[in-house]
Amino acid sequence: MPIYAYKCAACGHQEDEMQKVSDAPLTTCPKCGQASYGKLLTAAGFQLKGSGWYATDFKGGAAKKEEAPAPACGASGCGACPAS
Repeated sequence: MPIYAYKCAACGHQEDEMQKVSDAPLTTCPKCGQASYGKLLTAAGFQLKGSGWYATDFKGGAAKKEEAPAPACGASGCGACPAS
């Protein structure tokens, strides 16, 4: 169930309310009883867990793909070694 932030315009009382998505918005302030209680616009917070696509493809750290090791000195065609 989502948690919505509410604030009363009359007294300033602020509270988080757990409601179903289908529930009607609350309008009466539980502190002062005025009909000026309304939802606030807030950012949704979430955390991705587990070893899904986020951890393997986008997240930094140990899950990053490693670069191929450089060829040993003397390997032909690397450009760093003098011509033999």
